[in-house]
Amino acid sequence: MTESKRFLLRLDPRLFEALRRWADDDLRSINAQIEYLLTDQARRAGRLPHRRSKPVRPPDAATPDEDEGRIPDRRRSATTAGATPRNVSRR
Repeated sequence: MTESKRFLLRLDPRLFEALRRWADDDLRSINAQIEYLLTDQARRAGRLPHRRSKPVRPPDAATPDEDEGRIPDRRRSATTAGATPRNVSRR
């Protein structure tokens, strides 16, 4: 694990208390909360690359066509059997 950079950060006491409450709600330390918020905003601003949402598939992993012995996903079979689409409101 790489070593983190350390620096002094001066905050308005009201902002610090708001961050402390938010960190407590999210079960994080204040430091972790500040790092999370800064990382999130840096990614949104395009200053930090986004993490991959899906893990990279190993080259020897079977593709869905090759994996015929697998048990079918019930969600897919339910939608092909005429189930109600999720975007249709149910009243």
